[in-house]
Amino acid sequence: MNATTIINARAKTMDGAGGTATSIRIGFGRILEVDSEPAPGDTVIDARGRTIIPGFNDAHAHSVWFGQTLREINLGGARTRADVLQALREERPGEWVVASGFNPNLLTDGPLPIADLDHATAGKPLLIKHNSGHAYTVNSEALRRAGIDPANPPHIEGGEVVVDDTGNATGLLDENAMRPINDVLQPESEHNITDALDRAGRHYLSEGITSVTDAGVAGGWIGHSPQEFGFYQRARETGKLHVRTQAMITLDALHGIDGHEDDPEVHGLDAGIRTGLGDDLLQIGPVKIFTDGSLLGKTAAMTEDYACCCHAGYFQGDTDTMRSRALAAAAGGWSLALHAIGDRAVDFALDVISEAVDKHGPRTIPHRIEHGGVVRNDQIERMAKAGVVLVPQPRFIAEFGDAMAEAIGAERAALSYPGKRLLERGVVLPGSSDRPVATGTPLAVVQSFVERTTASGKSYGPQDRITADEALYAYTAGSAAATGWAGKKGQIAPGQLADLVVLGADPAEVPASQIGDIPVEATVLGGQLVHGSF
Repeated sequence: MNATTIINARAKTMDGAGGTATSIRIGFGRILEVDSEPAPGDTVIDARGRTIIPGFNDAHAHSVWFGQTLREINLGGARTRADVLQALREERPGEWVVASGFNPNLLTDGPLPIADLDHATAGKPLLIKHNSGHAYTVNSEALRRAGIDPANPPHIEGGEVVVDDTGNATGLLDENAMRPINDVLQPESEHNITDALDRAGRHYLSEGITSVTDAGVAGGWIGHSPQEFGFYQRARETGKLHVRTQAMITLDALHGIDGHEDDPEVHGLDAGIRTGLGDDLLQIGPVKIFTDGSLLGKTAAMTEDYACCCHAGYFQGDTDTMRSRALAAAAGGWSLALHAIGDRAVDFALDVISEAVDKHGPRTIPHRIEHGGVVRNDQIERMAKAGVVLVPQPRFIAEFGDAMAEAIGAERAALSYPGKRLLERGVVLPGSSDRPVATGTPLAVVQSFVERTTASGKSYGPQDRITADEALYAYTAGSAAATGWAGKKGQIAPGQLADLVVLGADPAEVPASQIGDIPVEATVLGGQLVHGSF
């Protein structure tokens, strides 16, 4: 048998007990043995004492969206209106001007006037994607192409075409108001989607990411084409799917499916395709359900008014309809993944999941709540009892924490994007980024798990800080458990997938402020070196 043995390693096995190993033997894409001597004929690789961990697993990201940002105008560094307008004036091919990475909260001189956007784009339609993922900024031509009269915009349920004091559109579209723009630009082509996956996957490997959950494809405002999962398959067939991927199909893409009169009413995909179909490279995950918005946009559904505003946010649709459709999906065998940021939305998500479990039992791929921008302790207790996974994004604290604290106030900021509180109650804690909403570099996210400080240096929910080793466990074994792969990947143990990362230092042995700077020196997927070198 042709096998490879890595020797002289400082491997963190992620066994949950601080286990380590000095050698790893690999064959047939899996880990065969740890702490064993090389067998005759083995290829031997000397790790030279470097730290090795399982491959990073981002349990909530957006691969196609991220890949597209790598070829769009990048507004991530914009701090003034002039910065934005200058970037938009640069000549770009294509019928539309498309920019991404925009955070309007960082502009020091106020919002962008739509007249300035019209002038900068010289008659071309403009789409600026906010990094929150819950808003667009567009110009007048884009509105007109979407069938919206800038002087008399419509009311849209679950969203808002924001207007000025005269009733004219400002160009800001919140939540479901983004859909008319998407309807013009979609469905996107196979080439555009597979190219984005190719770009994203290569980037992932450079950061040690070997598994990703794409949190919403094929429908809704987050999807790119009704054929999107098929394009993932095409990317796999053409060598453009570089990491293990679990794709969440959006609730919008599911529909009623006829069955026997004795069977319950179900929603799903034709032929009864549902959560779990696939293999270790490409798999259908839970159904993605958007219940509310974001803290940055003050559109997340809260139990009390925002600290900055006289409203408590809103749901993205009628809750009775969302509930019935979610339960119909659960009846069809789907695991549920509910986007819920405000604590009112978390209550709703827990109610729906609890009802689904009562009626249909638990799932091998767990039910999940995505984000958890405000999560009370009583809600965490409910998660623990129901076996619900919460998928928080600690990097939001570093990048948006100051604005979030201003929006919700100090008391609720202390309940925001929990970490330690989940571990203390036995709730699975995965690692995730929501990339490209925030920086997706895993070691930067690990640093945020540990520090929980905002860009201005303020402490944000310090009781939820975790150690570097706990954060590494979250990003490996924790994410595997959250996606139904516990015991199959995410640990350095015999029988598990041979996905590994070689680091330039041990995150537990450097100052927390330096964790994000540790280099990824090599990435191994299925026993094959796919980035860097030993």
